[in-house]
Amino acid sequence: MDASPTRRLLIANGPNLNLLGSREPDVYGHHTLADVEQLAAETAAGLGWDVRCVQSNHEGVLIDAIHAARSDCAGIVINPAGLTHTSVALRDALSGVGLPVAEVHLSNVHRRERFRHHSYVSPIAELVITGAGINGYRYAIQQLIGVVSAGGGQRRH
Repeated sequence: MDASPTRRLLIANGPNLNLLGSREPDVYGHHTLADVEQLAAETAAGLGWDVRCVQSNHEGVLIDAIHAARSDCAGIVINPAGLTHTSVALRDALSGVGLPVAEVHLSNVHRRERFRHHSYVSPIAELVITGAGINGYRYAIQQLIGVVSAGGGQRRH
């Protein structure tokens, strides 16, 4: 199947998610980033879509990937990780490309430290899934494809 721009999602993962499976498994679980990416690819493929996955510990790399998504993706699923609570630049990049966004967090951030309760991404996201482990990616992909297919989202270009 042709993975045209209207049938591809960017799956973006922020700092420290490369350590999934070994970093605080009592909080983040035992699944690895490879497991997340495989689940994302399989979920999207089951719906006739494609994904491009990127993970970086560097804010600028994530921003560049978000900018690039503008040309060949229909939406973005992002786990901004620690940048959720700190990065206006990441939020501005997501808003600036005009693609619908789904925000995902493995743990329930609202049951954790107070600083994790604020997100710069949530106000611009079509949906936010928190506390569902890696299944949150599956739910986000399914829901975001539904939003895009219905002609919804914040696309502005």
